[in-house]
Amino acid sequence: MENTVLVAGAGRSGIASARFLLGRGARVVLSDSKKREELEPGVSDLLESAARFSGELTLELGGNRGESFANADLVVASPGIPLSLPFFEISRKAGVPVIAEIELAYRHLKGKIIGITGSNGKTTTTTLTAELLKGAGLKARAAGNIGTPLIQFVEESEPDDIYVVELSSFQLESIETFRPFAAALLNLTPDHMDRYGGFEDYAAAKARIFMNQAAGDFAVLNADDPRTAAMADSVRAGVLRFCRTEEVSAGVFVRSGRVIFRGREGDRELFPVDAVRVMGAHNLENVLASSLLALAAGAPPESLEAGIRKFRGVEHRLEHVASIDGVDYFNDSKATNVDAALKALDAFAGGIHLIAGGRDKDGDFSALRPLVEERARQLILIGEATEKIRLALSGSTTIRSAVSLQEAVAFGRAEAVPGDVVLLAPACASFDMFENYEHRGRVFKETVRVFEKI
Repeated sequence: MENTVLVAGAGRSGIASARFLLGRGARVVLSDSKKREELEPGVSDLLESAARFSGELTLELGGNRGESFANADLVVASPGIPLSLPFFEISRKAGVPVIAEIELAYRHLKGKIIGITGSNGKTTTTTLTAELLKGAGLKARAAGNIGTPLIQFVEESEPDDIYVVELSSFQLESIETFRPFAAALLNLTPDHMDRYGGFEDYAAAKARIFMNQAAGDFAVLNADDPRTAAMADSVRAGVLRFCRTEEVSAGVFVRSGRVIFRGREGDRELFPVDAVRVMGAHNLENVLASSLLALAAGAPPESLEAGIRKFRGVEHRLEHVASIDGVDYFNDSKATNVDAALKALDAFAGGIHLIAGGRDKDGDFSALRPLVEERARQLILIGEATEKIRLALSGSTTIRSAVSLQEAVAFGRAEAVPGDVVLLAPACASFDMFENYEHRGRVFKETVRVFEKI
């Protein structure tokens, strides 16, 4: 273990990394530009537990110090921090390695890893894959960007564990040896363009999930997504495809209302499409990906249907909140980019009162126009991107702005008639008005439930 490790970022991943490193006897410098009061209770919990470890903890909060980045033996970057920041360049120029928390975890973890990335659908696919493996009697845990840092599992990991890890492009930017035995790229659409030089840079970061795989590993690709499918020619692992619209040579696909697995022994029927209880064509793709990953990890084919039927989706992803006076309210706060909002709109035939807006990630909101014109009765805008969205979608439907999410829900309720849908699908990040997309989704649900009681 390196003597001095600087952990950049004192959020969930950073605190978990620091705790692990302290347990290994390292001198840990925990650095964050935020002040301590903004990072509680995590920092206090870490300080309380630090006394039990052999390592030494130094806090550098409220500002990063260049000399600390230069003098460390290793820098561990939390996933939300851009590697383009000048402090990381100071480390690199000093010859200090900069790695991701998942890279640190991988170097010490026992067990196998399934990695899942993509522009949309990661959390749903990660959650369902772990559930399918558990249903098959395997020891599986969901980790990574889904909520629990992978490093948190290291100390208790066992060789027969399977870790299903949700991976963002940010995390993949700073891996070195990280190698999932099965890696899935669900889709590629423009996202985080405020952070990347262009779409190709973003796609290249996502493709790093395959970079350390070998011939005995599995690369799972979406044959319905042209950009993703094109990566089949550049990976070293064995390629398995999932496809909603046509048959594939190896993988899973839909035929006559049934999901079919095609492997070395021919075709095998897995379950009927109507076993899938989550809405939207994109969620069918997520189910196909999860099924294929579960099979690659050793789940018996006959074990899948029960888990598919039981799965009702995850919070903040096309989550049905309530039906009030014949109007359905759906929370898709995780639709933080334009493509995710398009998928949410596509899940409903019409009568949509769409609540959108927030912090722009340099998205092309004009891509929403065809579905907004076809299916939305009104568009209710909130947050910093209000005027940009209004300009992009002017004339597509009735557009109004709200000063808060609560007011936006009230506008939806006032105009909706039985059979309509009030849908939160922001197409933007949440940080202008909320702590994160979860906070935004909770506020939406709390507001809807107030109306439910009226």
